[in-house]
Amino acid sequence: MNNKPNVVMVGLGYIGLPTAALIASKGINVTGVDIHQHVVDTINKGEIHIVEPDLDGLVHHVVKENYLTASTTPNKADVYLIAVPTPFKGDHEPDISYVSNAIRAILPTISEGALIIIESTSPVGTTEKMEQIILSNRPELKDKIYMAYCPERVLPGNIIYELEHNDRAIGGINVASTKQAIDFYKLFVKGELHETNAKTAEMCKLVENSSRDVQIAFANELSMICDKAEINVWELINLANKHPRVNILQPGTGVGGHCIAVDPWFIVSEFPEDAKIIRTAREINNYKTEWVIEKIKNTALKFELNEGYKPTIACMGLAFKPNIDDLRESPALYVTSNLISDNFKVMPVEPNIEQYPEFKIYKQEEAIEKADIMVFLVGHDEFKNIELNEKHTMLSFVKN
Repeated sequence: MNNKPNVVMVGLGYIGLPTAALIASKGINVTGVDIHQHVVDTINKGEIHIVEPDLDGLVHHVVKENYLTASTTPNKADVYLIAVPTPFKGDHEPDISYVSNAIRAILPTISEGALIIIESTSPVGTTEKMEQIILSNRPELKDKIYMAYCPERVLPGNIIYELEHNDRAIGGINVASTKQAIDFYKLFVKGELHETNAKTAEMCKLVENSSRDVQIAFANELSMICDKAEINVWELINLANKHPRVNILQPGTGVGGHCIAVDPWFIVSEFPEDAKIIRTAREINNYKTEWVIEKIKNTALKFELNEGYKPTIACMGLAFKPNIDDLRESPALYVTSNLISDNFKVMPVEPNIEQYPEFKIYKQEEAIEKADIMVFLVGHDEFKNIELNEKHTMLSFVKN
């Protein structure tokens, strides 16, 4: 591995752009590739199109120093990183077409000795499938390129730090590929780099998020039981966690984001007869969101019966977790959209975005002034010190 390889990053979203910027900050030339022209134009102006602390300054710096440029087409490179989405198709089946399209896009530029790393969340065996796409189109590259899989392990809101400091599991299609990938990540990762094979690395990503999903499902199921038993779930969890070997997570509106809400289905789709707990946890967490909707609707109908008019409902938060603008697989967004489609009077509030194509986003102050029912769906910092008055009915599905 050259000390300063040329790098192409395919995909400039929530993972691709921060990773590209971090690599560029080490004095490495990076070309970021994205199919959206507005994303390319924004980055080439030294600006960003997503919300992530510290990212704007970093991108501005590396673009100004000419270490990061963006384009809609890839160029020849020593290292190619693939960080594109892997959505669903059909009945929760993983769609790897974005990954395969990214591989096909770089096909003409790949040369002998190139290292191709997939970071996109992928079903087991994807890296080997992508190698076959390359070799079926470029057979002369057989045994002359390196391929590996290395999933990210980052927390939105702290991505830059975690990209640099978190451990990574890195698996190649062969030992030589693993070694090449390890050497590359050493250039910008301070965390420990753990060697494995591609299939194990792919499964590692899925298992990590499935494990978290199962733990959240326990908390969400507990919250619904406590509601029926008229027990304060927050107090209960706090007390139970005083046990030295108990660590129950906090329940919420459901589970969102492109990782925890999605990755478990990759295992279920491949191993439908075996992934019983994983499937059940997914179903519980999805059901929690439907339960929240019914809880809000029942509260609104009760209000109307008592007060004689339809209440205005402030839905506080749309992102899938606190203090970010990411709406992917967001249960809060799903709840809000459902209420609007069922003709409830709704004032959506999301301090991290200014507008949304499907409905109007209201300012927090206006919602507090005009709403009858305050529904807290996301635990944004901006919501922690809100003072409600006697006219408000409050429903909170997150710990404040």
